[in-house]
Amino acid sequence: MDLVPKMKNVSVLGAAGKMGSGILVLLSFEMAKLKIGKKSNEQFVLNAIDVSQPALVNLLGYVRSQLLKHAEKNIVELRDWYADKENLVDNEDVINQFVEDVMAMIQTSTRIETTYESELIFEAIKEDKNLKVKLFSQIKQNNPNAWFLTNTSSIPIGEIEKEAGLNGDIVGYHFYNPPVIQKLLEIIKCDNTGDELNEFSIALAKSMRKIIVPSKDVAGFIGNGHFMRDALYALNQAQKLAETEGWAKAFFMIDTISRDLLVRPMGIFQLIDYVGVDVTKFILASMQPSFPNETLSHSVLNELFDREVKGGQYADGSQKDGVFKYQKGRITHVYDFGTGKYVSKEDIEMDCAAKMGELPTLKIYWKTVVRDKNKAEYLEKFFKELHQIDSVGANLAVAYGQNSKAIGQMLVDTEVAASADDVNTVLETGFFHAYGPINDYF
Repeated sequence: MDLVPKMKNVSVLGAAGKMGSGILVLLSFEMAKLKIGKKSNEQFVLNAIDVSQPALVNLLGYVRSQLLKHAEKNIVELRDWYADKENLVDNEDVINQFVEDVMAMIQTSTRIETTYESELIFEAIKEDKNLKVKLFSQIKQNNPNAWFLTNTSSIPIGEIEKEAGLNGDIVGYHFYNPPVIQKLLEIIKCDNTGDELNEFSIALAKSMRKIIVPSKDVAGFIGNGHFMRDALYALNQAQKLAETEGWAKAFFMIDTISRDLLVRPMGIFQLIDYVGVDVTKFILASMQPSFPNETLSHSVLNELFDREVKGGQYADGSQKDGVFKYQKGRITHVYDFGTGKYVSKEDIEMDCAAKMGELPTLKIYWKTVVRDKNKAEYLEKFFKELHQIDSVGANLAVAYGQNSKAIGQMLVDTEVAASADDVNTVLETGFFHAYGPINDYF
């Protein structure tokens, strides 16, 4: 499929944000292929749109740094692109020319009216359906031929399409953070999504070399459909444990179990901190209307939010305090929900280890096993031993794994995911799990 007609003028809404900036960089790479790589005479414009002009200035610095890294990594290809430029002798000359050529295609704006000339609108604003509908509706009225690709992670695409009057010109294009590095892309078409737009979205994703997983247009899709329910289960288990052990130990133990005994890159509460308590709460609220028979909220999560225990990241990517306090990415303190104070991890970890009791003698760690060619063999041995141990920690881990599997199977049974493989691909690729939730281990 020829991408050029729709790629000549593209706008990114929320371009200065964490997701928007990554999406903008990916699109700059794609425009470079079409303009420079194919030596096109067409004019290409990539509009970076956000409410803050200072943020847009900072964005340009980030984009330039990413283009530089990309150019250095792909210098052989770039030398071929610029082979007819006799004045570009050294690699440094080619790299600098590439960066300047791509930067020349990028324009910044704080005005929504900039989108009226665009063929494609990529949206990466906050997870607020009313705001998305308002902006999309305004753009559609002034730019009836535009296609919309929304990075929403939880809001049904069909609802946005209907309320904004988009006539099928929208598809869910859910990148994972950070978009430049993450390979996974969930693509969600609604009932009215046009075939041409759907084909274009797949062709573009393939050009970006993304791993594509289609999801049914159900709130939360596959990724958050699993993660949000996994988080609620963890909160429930911590709440039960807190009755006898107190909240600091409960948070710490469930987080440790979900990381070390399920062999994940980080524990569930550290992941909530990374995403943000506020964002987690908002996604759950976005999903709730679509699942009236489930309770997609938790009193503890809501109270953490009210107490300003929100997690998330600073502009430089460092972690804000949430359920845990961090120093250089490492957990140092745990929030005691009962007292409203943080306690040192060192003061509780020995008691937590004693409470969890016997654990597998085979020690495996996510960082070393995730890319090991014998991964399946190690995991099978580890989980077999885990099932044979009757201790608090082992029993909690087995129950946690079984619940995770049940969530994954539910997503298949309700056709949110087309197959178990799709669920597993999302969790292994998007969340970096060492194995998918639908497995023979639990």
